[in-house]
Amino acid sequence: MAGAPVGGTTAALTVSPELELGQQAGVVTVAHAVVSGDGQSGSTAALPGVLADVPVAVLVIDQKAGTVIYANTAAVELAGNVGLPIAIDTWGAAAGLTDLGGAPLASTSSPLSVVAQGRPVTGEAVRLAPGKSTVSERAADRELEDQLLWVTGFPLSRSTSSEQLALVVFLHLEGVGTDDPDAYLQALRERAVVATDITFTITDPRETDDPLVWVNPSFSRMTGYSYDEAVGRNCRFLQGPATDPEAVAEIRAAIQEQRPVTTTLINYRKDGTAFWNQLSISPVFDGDGALVSFVGVQTDVTERVRVAGEREAAFAAEQAARREAEQARAIAEQAQSRLALMAEATSTLMATLDMDELLGSLAALCVPLLADWVYIVLIDRDGEVGRSASLHRDGRTAELDELLALQTASLPAGSPARRSLTTARPVLVDDLTEERVAELLASPAAVDLFRGLGGTSLLTVPLVARRRLLGAMGLVMSSGSRAFTPEDVDLAEDLARRAAMALDNVRLYQQEHAVADTLQRSLLPDLPQIPGIEAAAHYVSASIAADVGGDFYDLLALPDGSIGMVIGDVVGHDVAAAAAMGHLRGLIRACVWDADDPDPGVVLGRVDRLVQGLQVASTATMVYVRATPPVGEGRPWRLQVANAGHPPLLLRGPDGTVECLDGVAGLLVGVDDSIHRRTLVLDIPAGSTVIAYTDGLIERPGGDLDQGISQLEARLAAAPVDAGPQQLCDVAVSGPLDRRDDVALIAVRFG
Repeated sequence: MAGAPVGGTTAALTVSPELELGQQAGVVTVAHAVVSGDGQSGSTAALPGVLADVPVAVLVIDQKAGTVIYANTAAVELAGNVGLPIAIDTWGAAAGLTDLGGAPLASTSSPLSVVAQGRPVTGEAVRLAPGKSTVSERAADRELEDQLLWVTGFPLSRSTSSEQLALVVFLHLEGVGTDDPDAYLQALRERAVVATDITFTITDPRETDDPLVWVNPSFSRMTGYSYDEAVGRNCRFLQGPATDPEAVAEIRAAIQEQRPVTTTLINYRKDGTAFWNQLSISPVFDGDGALVSFVGVQTDVTERVRVAGEREAAFAAEQAARREAEQARAIAEQAQSRLALMAEATSTLMATLDMDELLGSLAALCVPLLADWVYIVLIDRDGEVGRSASLHRDGRTAELDELLALQTASLPAGSPARRSLTTARPVLVDDLTEERVAELLASPAAVDLFRGLGGTSLLTVPLVARRRLLGAMGLVMSSGSRAFTPEDVDLAEDLARRAAMALDNVRLYQQEHAVADTLQRSLLPDLPQIPGIEAAAHYVSASIAADVGGDFYDLLALPDGSIGMVIGDVVGHDVAAAAAMGHLRGLIRACVWDADDPDPGVVLGRVDRLVQGLQVASTATMVYVRATPPVGEGRPWRLQVANAGHPPLLLRGPDGTVECLDGVAGLLVGVDDSIHRRTLVLDIPAGSTVIAYTDGLIERPGGDLDQGISQLEARLAAAPVDAGPQQLCDVAVSGPLDRRDDVALIAVRFG
């Protein structure tokens, strides 16, 4: 406990030496609370509040009566709000507890019965099966599944004591089955750590100065004080120079008013090091309502506070109080915080390639850690202000945006932002009087907004990367906040350098993306309008650097009146693959358009020879379809299909049925120019749709292509019967895609 200075009268609570059994077993130990006959009046108001955030369920058992006389909140969630006291076996049945084989625990060998007999249980696994509970309706409402629990317990009273009480603790083993011994044992170890890391203390308010009468081993590990060094003293000995007086006063008031309290404050270990202590204290009353003890639960939350940004402020206060004695430690902590901020800034700013998202992340890094509000302006190559962003700690972003719009419309020459943009140096103005504000801002309206937002100190830093000035960042402290220090200026400059590099990366990416988009649009054609058919296509690149890849499709109205449909896949997912794809697409177009023999197998054979001779692509797959229109009313379309190692086409009939055209296959393009490629010929009724795709649409990690094709067929078959090509494309890509590969898709309906 944090050590609130309180007083008391006579001793009331005795902690028996048998508690050593629990300590040796490595289990959670809590001295018993005196409870009334119904098991609820005193403890119910105390221990559930203390243990509310502890991941354990706790029971107190009357060994003489063989009954449960107390259950904390977590235990009530297991068995429901059954009336106490209740027989041990009845409580176990209400909770749905069984052994690992599913048999009820109603036996003398069960962990609950063993503890009730006065013997410790160092640890045993049981199963929580709500379906077997006497409160099955409650279990059904919660939709619980079987869980494993780890049970520990031990007696709390001397054998000669009039009261014979015992404690039982249940720890959840989530997501672990006994069929995996290694994972099972690891879960037990982890839960043991949780249990032994919970610190419990008991004080006696009836003794003078409310001293500690018992602490568990975790208290000694956390504070460095042994059992003998702690017991008998008021726990204010944990306080130190940076302990918050308001937190101490809050604890003192709660103890005087005999009510529970939870707070977080700085305490000190025996070696003098500080730590953040999350403390819960609860009074315990006897059956007559008299106060007999206070039970404390403590947790070292230093790391959590540090991550949340609170530790830095708290230790800064400690530095002010102990500046002379601990200057070296304060400097080291400051350096650590700076490194942590820079590490977070690097990971956060480099995590996006979206300019607006990046500016928002940068603003969030600055407020409130570095300033009360921040604004960021970017300039274009002509020096004109372009994008901007802002953030106020009180959520007054709309006013700040209005101020920023007025100011950036025409930055005065003497304004800090303009000076930083001109000199590429930081500018600090720490005396923002009303006269000074009027000089620095562009208009009276901007002055009024600035005064409303509040600002007493202003720091601007340039954003420079790769010798290019990208913009400036302004940090403002409001009235009542500290002024900027030289260390703040250095930190802001360091952050600005990292931010500028991230901003320039986004700028370069967007330039490359624009080039890639232009290239991709030139390589993938707009589908032509051809009488008698309806077509749609879809393309997704797997490339991170640029939205281009090696997959392609094409649709041609050929000179002889037939329709040519092509889909292909060049190995690779980058600009080089896209370039090879462009060459290959040009070859197939030339071979299709000027073919002495229009047979698709012959056409792909000619492509084989050209690919090998010109070396335009290392490896590629392709399907070429030649569709001949009907020769009369009601006649079918004739399809001729040749396949060079590509996934098979899918044919969706007018009635919505889907067929896989896997009757023809062949080697990849350019592997062997001497082979004769076969051509599949089939007639299809008007209204049929042919769907061609690349393997990125059907590949899944750990799956095979046949499975992917079957899933694609099922999605297409489930589409409405009258679905057009565009809707079928949308349905085809609605499943999970393997983003490591490009996806090209074309659907053509023959009318």
